[in-house]
Amino acid sequence: MEAGDRIGTDLVLAENGLQIWHIRLAPGETLPAHRHDRPYFWTVLTDGKARSRYGNGEVLDVVYQAGDTRYFPDLSSKAAFVHDLTNTGDAELVFVTAVLGGQA
Repeated sequence: MEAGDRIGTDLVLAENGLQIWHIRLAPGETLPAHRHDRPYFWTVLTDGKARSRYGNGEVLDVVYQAGDTRYFPDLSSKAAFVHDLTNTGDAELVFVTAVLGGQA
């Protein structure tokens, strides 16, 4: 799975090693595959459903509720993952993602 460097649809802040991304996906829209190799967290702002396909072949379908948050504290260049994200629901799916800790 080829990975890009865009963690979201819009980079809204990049300062002192911190990146804040917005992800806005219309129904059926896909955020292309990207690599997570630094600690980060996301919070979903809308209810919805999505499917992620991972670089290791795993496929995961998730139902989100507004306010769901997940933190990935142990990522590094040696402990990373690649995935995409497709909105499989019938409404816009919106996340805020914060990438922490400087360069990978």
